[in-house]
Amino acid sequence: MQDRCDWCGTDPLYVDYHDTEWGVPERDARALWEKLILDGFQAGLAWITILRKRDNFRAAFEGFDPEVIARWSEADVARLLGDPGIVRHRGKIEATIGNARAFLALEEAGGFAPFVWDRVDGRPLQNAFAGMSDVPAETPLSRQLSKDLKAAGFRFCGPTIVYAWLQACGVVNDHLVTCPRHAEVAALG
Repeated sequence: MQDRCDWCGTDPLYVDYHDTEWGVPERDARALWEKLILDGFQAGLAWITILRKRDNFRAAFEGFDPEVIARWSEADVARLLGDPGIVRHRGKIEATIGNARAFLALEEAGGFAPFVWDRVDGRPLQNAFAGMSDVPAETPLSRQLSKDLKAAGFRFCGPTIVYAWLQACGVVNDHLVTCPRHAEVAALG
């Protein structure tokens, strides 16, 4: 693909992620939640690190089943801290357990997907950035959603993490206008 967004470089895993997944509107609540958790684990690391470990994360976190994770205890935290296939960070692991409980509460209160998508009236925001230097690290939307997630009991969801998550889940289309995926993803909205 000519002129794709340059953040993905040439690593085949990263390029495939860019070309098939990043920015595609995600409306499934569990998939949205998994991506938020993975973006939280990415804090302080390169996304390619998480992408390379994503299958390990899925195995270690029981397919990111929030009903299972919400019941986990200190023994599960210890098990995960010993798993070299994931990012072993106590705070992020404990946050995932709490985030599972917060996710379930939001699901019961009307749904996690509507909690996210209603903020953009159900339609992805279509940005038109020409270069990577134009793309913000956070926006008023990500700042507000971060506050609302924290108020709902979520952790590791600051405005920068939330903006990266909104980009990944296609709530905002931040493919550069020179990238063929910009028009393709816009058509999915």
